[in-house]
Amino acid sequence: MTDQTVPTSVKAIYPKVELVAFTKDPYDIAVASARTCYSSRLIKPFDVTQGQRERIGSLIYEGGHHTPFQHPTFVFGISGVSRHFVWAFLHSHPFFNSEQQSQRYVVMDQPEIFIPPFESEGNAGRAKNGFGASESKYLKYDGFKASNLFKEAYFEAFKSYQRLSDILIADNLKLLTQLGKIKGQSEKEIRIESEKKAIENARYVLPICSATTLYHTISAITLQRYIRLVNACDVPYEAKVVIDAMMGAINKEDPTLLQMIGETPIKQEETLEWGEMVSSLPVDGDAFAERFDKELGGKIAKLTSLQGNGELILANAVRDVLGVSNADLNDDEAIDLVMNPAKNRYHLDTLNSHVHSPLMRAMQHVNYTFKKKITHTADSQDQRHRMTPTSKPLLSRVHTTKPDFHMPEIVARNAEAAEIYTKTMEMLWNVKNQLIEMGVSPEYAVYILPNALNLRFTQSGSLEGFMHKWRLRTCFNAQLEIYNASMDELSQVSEVHPRIARYLGPPCLTRYRGGIRGDESGEMKLEGPCPEGAHWCGITVWMNFPKVRRPF
Repeated sequence: MTDQTVPTSVKAIYPKVELVAFTKDPYDIAVASARTCYSSRLIKPFDVTQGQRERIGSLIYEGGHHTPFQHPTFVFGISGVSRHFVWAFLHSHPFFNSEQQSQRYVVMDQPEIFIPPFESEGNAGRAKNGFGASESKYLKYDGFKASNLFKEAYFEAFKSYQRLSDILIADNLKLLTQLGKIKGQSEKEIRIESEKKAIENARYVLPICSATTLYHTISAITLQRYIRLVNACDVPYEAKVVIDAMMGAINKEDPTLLQMIGETPIKQEETLEWGEMVSSLPVDGDAFAERFDKELGGKIAKLTSLQGNGELILANAVRDVLGVSNADLNDDEAIDLVMNPAKNRYHLDTLNSHVHSPLMRAMQHVNYTFKKKITHTADSQDQRHRMTPTSKPLLSRVHTTKPDFHMPEIVARNAEAAEIYTKTMEMLWNVKNQLIEMGVSPEYAVYILPNALNLRFTQSGSLEGFMHKWRLRTCFNAQLEIYNASMDELSQVSEVHPRIARYLGPPCLTRYRGGIRGDESGEMKLEGPCPEGAHWCGITVWMNFPKVRRPF
């Protein structure tokens, strides 16, 4: 923003892990829960003897009976890690809960970053340990030079971020002033919202090594899986630093768990992802990108697999729950019963309790698969929808030599902003390529790539999982890139399953169709049925979805 001061250099941040909260006596709880399965009474943790700890715990763990180890949980406070690590490791599976610092709403006023160990690994000749490296290359390089090149590139990108943040405020003001008047906002409130939109789009130029902070909660069994497969991910160095810190924090409070069932990491060369067979395969990110984009055919997300009789599957599943026939409840009536918010009040519940509804669980049997291309920063948000999982690309293998990025619409409309943006993209890709040419492993080199870099992957999920995602991401307050991808997905589902898709859309639409108008308190609210209150978008989306045009 205009009152920002440009720092003179970047600040290297080292990962820090704090155990904020945890289940007391985690190992004994796991053993006690296992004993309860074979007992006439509830076994408590204090009932567990030393002999049972040694005998039962290891027996069930080694036998693959791991559900008892889901009971103890650990809440970690993590800071100083890269956004790339969070995307590639912590959030690449469904068994976690996180609350992460948002680059959309938090101004990055200091260039704090995670820096790969260029100096120690490059100068010592250990660079070959980085993923994407080969035995004949990446053996030794000038680590000091690589580190400086990396930091200088980030600093230039950071200055572009600050400049774009300033430039885009004026453009956002033009768009948001009229909406602000509709929403009853003051000039100050409109200005603040314009600034938030500015940093939301400026953040695309920041590299994925940017430091972040988050809460991260996992169970004991997920922790063991982290330890076991720490070398199978795309960021093994950073992952090992964090996982070691997690283990240290737990051992400080109660070492019993990891002493009794502590896993050891699979060696990098023995993992499926980086073993001999995969390592012998060709690496050509440019060719991969070209093939994938050709398959997309100009779409952001392309529906590649579905059950053609998905509507019948849903209707039959509903009838099976109720034990009725088609004569009692035809297909249209069955679909309408679970999908229509006017008949199914669970849709109006912001608790998302549908997974606990016997009838709504029928939606789990209808599935969709999409090929998709969105940016690293967009997928970092989209991947939070754990019921629509993706197969994450290994960036150290699929990175492109040529700049391959997304440019936000508001940036593209401003010539000055577009020039700054494009030059920053070209600079970052050039530095990434230089690092690799110097001998740096792609594992480390790709950390300098921007939030704007395009990712390509496959995403699948059930109707129930996608319904939740589409409901949140077709809202005008959603990140524009994810909104566009979600609308692309929903429009294709509408073509093949119209009786299902006609009920899908943002929360305001669902609530409006469920009978909520916004006047239930006796006075009509400006936001109508929108559950966001004062944070609503300012547009009566519910009156003309999906034809209504999003202006920002």
